[in-house]
Amino acid sequence: MIGGRRPLAGRKLADRRVRVERPHAPFFRYTGPGQLVAREAASMPTTPAGRFAARLKKIAIGRPLASEEEIGERLSKKKALAIFSSDAISSSAYATEEILRVLVLAGAGALLVSIEISIAIAVLLAVVALSYRQVCRAFPNGGGAYAVARSELSPLLGLIAAAALLIDYVMTVAVSTSSAVDQLISIAPALNALRIEFAIDSITLITIANLRGLRESGNIFAVPTYMFVGLALVIVASGVFHIITGQATPLPRQPEAVSFGTETLGVFLLLKAFASGSVALTGTEAIANGVPAFKPPEARNAANTLTVMAVLLGVLFVGVTVVAHAYDIVPSRDGSGGPTVIALVAGTAFGSGPLFYVFQLATALILFLAANTSFNAFPRLAAILAEDGYMPRPFGFRGDRLAYSWGIIALAAIAAALLVYFGGITTLLIPLYSVGVFVCFTLSQLGMVRHWLRLRESGWAWRTAINASGAILTAVVLVVVASVKFTSGAYLVVILIPMQVAVFLFIRRQYEASREKLTVRGDFVVKPPHREERVVIPIPTINRAVVQAVNVARSISDDVRAVFISDDPDAAAELRERWERQVPGVPLVVVESPYRALVGPMTAYLDVLDRAWPPDKEAPITFVVIPEYVARNWWERILYNQVARRLRTALLGRPHTVVVNVPYRREEATTPEPEGPGP
Repeated sequence: MIGGRRPLAGRKLADRRVRVERPHAPFFRYTGPGQLVAREAASMPTTPAGRFAARLKKIAIGRPLASEEEIGERLSKKKALAIFSSDAISSSAYATEEILRVLVLAGAGALLVSIEISIAIAVLLAVVALSYRQVCRAFPNGGGAYAVARSELSPLLGLIAAAALLIDYVMTVAVSTSSAVDQLISIAPALNALRIEFAIDSITLITIANLRGLRESGNIFAVPTYMFVGLALVIVASGVFHIITGQATPLPRQPEAVSFGTETLGVFLLLKAFASGSVALTGTEAIANGVPAFKPPEARNAANTLTVMAVLLGVLFVGVTVVAHAYDIVPSRDGSGGPTVIALVAGTAFGSGPLFYVFQLATALILFLAANTSFNAFPRLAAILAEDGYMPRPFGFRGDRLAYSWGIIALAAIAAALLVYFGGITTLLIPLYSVGVFVCFTLSQLGMVRHWLRLRESGWAWRTAINASGAILTAVVLVVVASVKFTSGAYLVVILIPMQVAVFLFIRRQYEASREKLTVRGDFVVKPPHREERVVIPIPTINRAVVQAVNVARSISDDVRAVFISDDPDAAAELRERWERQVPGVPLVVVESPYRALVGPMTAYLDVLDRAWPPDKEAPITFVVIPEYVARNWWERILYNQVARRLRTALLGRPHTVVVNVPYRREEATTPEPEGPGP
């Protein structure tokens, strides 16, 4: 083989051919002069431990996907409905219960008002859904309320919307998971003691599923979502039929049921019930945030999916409330482990037969999977914020499966901590819920009003009217929700949103400051080095790693010196004698350290070198070449290079200083000793 070509004999006489062997072929492919595209093999680990970890990762989340495979991960409308709508649709399982839990304080007669409240919330849902259809078409790149408010109102209002959304997504995971555990407890009350464990395990499983990518998570979550929707529609239809035919009779009260109160059904109580039931609207904005996840045409598919979701949610929410009132269903006491309202409603249609348990299981699953809406929306919004410089850049990186892994893991960790803190009790989490989402509703619709007034496209008048009506309604609801829930815990959200915005601005300011310092003018041409250079090598002794560092230092500059810091004068004198004999041409500076410090004297020596430089000349670049022994095993890493790490940490960021690590591998140390001069 010569020059990468291997001559081969053909089948016939004098038939010769040449096989061209390209050593880069397994790892790269050429796409043009000086242009390579890395193959999957180039990213594979080379160590046994790394390969083992890669195999485990492949089993857990699947093989890595290339960027060009992203279009194959897009979602159809059926899968998108399961992924992005599970949060909104599943809220019909607990929104009615939250309304009844407030109205029961005014006695049994007040429960009738639950139907009017649910209808009012459904009307508000219709207005919000129409508004977000416009957002899907006007902002097809995703971002929802953040993109609208930032573009049409102001960057600060956009950040307020983003902070509210991120908080709401965390609350969605916590509330949905705790409510799902409530459904399981309705079937088996003994599970109440394991409430937190079930919640954490479910979040872990959903996290793994989302790390596998959008398409696979859609395959996993579609079945329970459609099972819940189908059975819930059967329950509502059955309940309405029983009401029309006069077969709906009040159920006997459960021992765990809340006792009727004696409060007056006043305006405040009505507003509080409305605010509690408004959790049904959470998740409505998720589709507008994830428009790029849909198959083309993205905007139209997202808008149509949003419409289907709103219709299903409205029918289920109002239907469950009507059936619950017809059967005089009352919620259980907080934390009692009794049956939920949706479980009692299901019992009116299915009794205690198999379908009842199937529905309860489906309800628990969709509530668990409702958290999946946040697991898709939170990372996407975080990625957009990272691209705009308001969140750390790693949140914008896609993982092996084209998922925003940092956002997924961060969401899981925060939501799990929240569940543990509140003991997994849904009612304790609800007051923190829905405040943020109405902030987003209001800002996004105000932004859309300005959008239509600015562009005045076809149909701008009626579109403006829809968004303006929605903005007024959601602003009123925001005030109501924030005021009636303020003392119950909503004050935390009011505090957290400004704090989150402050963090966004701090991160952006840091990135801008760094960018300003690192920016190179467009007319600047990089020329060969014009500054003087010198090399300093801190050494522990004379060994192969030090010799290799000396060779590297000589390739950088002619001005090379070694520095040995010691608290033993005799050992220093012995090393100097050996150094001058074995490493001629490289001066050795011995620094005695009577206080037994290493890093401090080294940095002080570099400072002295800088101060000794003539003030009228530009300071030279000092290369600090640190010899480092590469350990093969994890336990060896504890034994070696501790001083090197401390010194590297101390020198990073020092003006006019470049730190160079020179690793020396153990395999190289096993080669035969060279003859003549050498290490």
